[in-house]
Amino acid sequence: MNQLIRMGFAASMMAACLVTTAVPADAFERRDGEKILVTAQRQAVPTMDPSVKYDASTRTMQQAMYDALLKYVDTPPKVVPWLAKSFDVSDDGLTYTFHLVDNAKFHNGDPLDAEAVRWSFERTLTIGKGPAWMLNSFLKAENIKVVDATTVTFTLDRPFAPFTSFLPWWYIMNPKQVMANEKDGDLGQAWLIENEAGSGPYMLKRVEQGTLYELERFDGYWKGFQGPLGGIIYKLIRESSAQRAALMRGEADLVTGLSPDEFDQISKAKGIVTSTKPALTAFGIKFNTQGEKTSDINLRKAVAYAFDYEGLIKIYNGRAVLQTSPFTDSILGKIEVPNIPRQDIAKAKEYLAKSKYPGGGIELEYVYVQGLEEERLMGLILIDSLQELNITVKMVPLTWANMVARGSKVETSPDMIAIFATPVSIDPDAVAIQYHPSSQGAYYGVHYLDDATLNEMIETARFTTKWEERKPIYEEIQKRIVDLQPEIFGMMRERRIAYRDWLKGYEYSPVRMTEEVDFYPLYIE
Repeated sequence: MNQLIRMGFAASMMAACLVTTAVPADAFERRDGEKILVTAQRQAVPTMDPSVKYDASTRTMQQAMYDALLKYVDTPPKVVPWLAKSFDVSDDGLTYTFHLVDNAKFHNGDPLDAEAVRWSFERTLTIGKGPAWMLNSFLKAENIKVVDATTVTFTLDRPFAPFTSFLPWWYIMNPKQVMANEKDGDLGQAWLIENEAGSGPYMLKRVEQGTLYELERFDGYWKGFQGPLGGIIYKLIRESSAQRAALMRGEADLVTGLSPDEFDQISKAKGIVTSTKPALTAFGIKFNTQGEKTSDINLRKAVAYAFDYEGLIKIYNGRAVLQTSPFTDSILGKIEVPNIPRQDIAKAKEYLAKSKYPGGGIELEYVYVQGLEEERLMGLILIDSLQELNITVKMVPLTWANMVARGSKVETSPDMIAIFATPVSIDPDAVAIQYHPSSQGAYYGVHYLDDATLNEMIETARFTTKWEERKPIYEEIQKRIVDLQPEIFGMMRERRIAYRDWLKGYEYSPVRMTEEVDFYPLYIE
């Protein structure tokens, strides 16, 4: 790696070495006799609306305020009953009947019944954002029926084996509360940016956009609590060094996303507990395959073969492994694709010679999350790697919200964009669909890939019910995606979650995003 990267490492290590190991007492906040957990996070929560968006920060807040029919727990991950205490599937695999618990209620006291479930799914399907892509190819709103107050049926257009694996991300909203705040037919979208209508363990108390979000315990929560916790303050701290300092000074009880050097240092401090278990999350540098320059597959191949993959592992101090497929290691049917690129400058120059830019002489834009040091260092790796091809890189840091906005249209999506993507299911459809045109414009679909052969394979595989028939199709899908080179396939990193030892109940499931936290089981002793 070049001198710039070495300087970045040195600066991070010097800052980490300055961390004090003093452990203050009772760092959590107290309010009216209640203990309040303080978490320092780097990503804002642009909306609370379950029908509109999900990413690590949004899902962290949503699952604290809302419930779904089913929920992911444990590792290996499994789906367990939640609002639905049980469900039945018809012999033809088309109709799912869910039997709801009878004691769940919304934060305003309204009962959570089958009509609320039906309406919530209809709303998400109608809006067509957020998790809609998971089900909208085979589920129509009119085919969701209320049988009675605690029974609801879903009839699919065609059998879809992983149906229940996607349901944990479809949260149930209070239709009366949302529609009372509807404006101009928006189904309450404007109101739900900074409000909620859920039944979860916590209620939204305060939003100071760009600064903090506060939750308070819902004493009437139908599942009860494991231990005492009055609420949660989600502070937005964009710099990793400031997060680390907040944890050590007792201004935060839990932080995620520390830089690798800072995480290694703080993990040695007295009173600090860490979690490093891997997520399903993969990192890739996605090309805009319909962009002016990066629509050239030979240019994409040249960049992919020029990239220094070992540099990624060094950034994470060895706490990462390179991808051997577009599918991460816990995804069903994952294979090691034999021709996935590794650094080979000779091969990179061969592909460049076949491109529209045989002599290089071009500039490519690289967009990454502002304040995320590892993504900045990845940009420096790009700069260093592409010098061999006479290609320069323009590094553009943006806030997550602005980065997602840039990628939401093919015309504005950059040449290259740094993306951490976490599958919402261990079923391979959750990854494959990211490379289908239906995902274009979402943060994981900023490559704007559209290949007829691949599209057909994805559509066939997702509606094939027998695994022994699906498996070989997904093997070919993985190979085809690599051949098309919509991104630099990067690595899977360990989580870097650190918290004070008085915080109890932390639970892990690899289906959660790398920076995502489930607040429900947490409490302070």
